Amino acid sequence: MALGPVEYLICTFPGNTFSGELAPAVAQLIDQKVIRILDLLFVSKDEDGNVHSFEIDQLEELAPFMELEGEAGGILIEEDIEHAADALEPNSSAVLLIWEDLWAAPFADALFNSGGVVLEGGRIPRDVIEAAAAAATG
Repeated sequence: MALGPVEYLICTFPGNTFSGELAPAVAQLIDQKVIRILDLLFVSKDEDGNVHSFEIDQLEELAPFMELEGEAGGILIEEDIEHAADALEPNSSAVLLIWEDLWAAPFADALFNSGGVVLEGGRIPRDVIEAAAAAATG
């Protein structure tokens, strides 16, 4: 069975509010077979610095995420929650996502089967790319 690269992402939301726009965007990626969610968790830090974590079925605001196709859970551990919480400002929240890049599974298989090894990988933030593109055209 081909296995695509697995990635994680921590996104923060000031004010402990989650927009309903995120769930349909993730659902579209799942429906198009671009990704498969492996785990999904929400973390919040109140004004006093107390940290709480939530599964998607624990808060009404997270109900849109219940519609996501697939099995999610069991990969994120307490240390992941602590890592995300350390970066949160008081009165803010985060979503922690782990997903498989289904679109890259054939490439990952070919790399593995040919004896190749990923030396390094990363994600370049949007604002860095936008600034570089603006500088290149400007």
